[in-house]
Amino acid sequence: MEYMSQEGFDKLVAELRQMENVELPQVREAIAEARDKGDLSENFEYHAAKREQARLLGRIRFKQRILANARVIDTSRLGSDTVQLLCKVGITNLANNSKMTYTIASPHEANLREGKISIKSPIAEALLNKKVGDVVEVRVPAGMLKLRIESIER
Repeated sequence: MEYMSQEGFDKLVAELRQMENVELPQVREAIAEARDKGDLSENFEYHAAKREQARLLGRIRFKQRILANARVIDTSRLGSDTVQLLCKVGITNLANNSKMTYTIASPHEANLREGKISIKSPIAEALLNKKVGDVVEVRVPAGMLKLRIESIER
């Protein structure tokens, strides 16, 4: 089961609809055009279009599986006393005193540019169920980080 926000769920649905209603018909049209050009054994355009169709169908099946197992979380029912999924967490790296703010998101919604980290990441796993003021140690590829939780918001 995949827990996610309503925004993330809606985005996945929109991506799936785009692939099914726009991209897939375009690929099928490209296959038909390439087929009309004659000998399929030496037709590069036909083989390229078939590969694109297989890739696209794989992505569609993947998105469908995610959506079939998705559960949208009602954020109004979650508390803000501990770090949980969909929390915005303010943390301080105690080694260099730098402050960061991350939102704990599902793996499918994670986007570091937007400040969303996956709940399956080492930092998020270390922060889960901790409270404001707690200090956690996290093993990351660069070594050990000591982080203090400064704030938790919904």
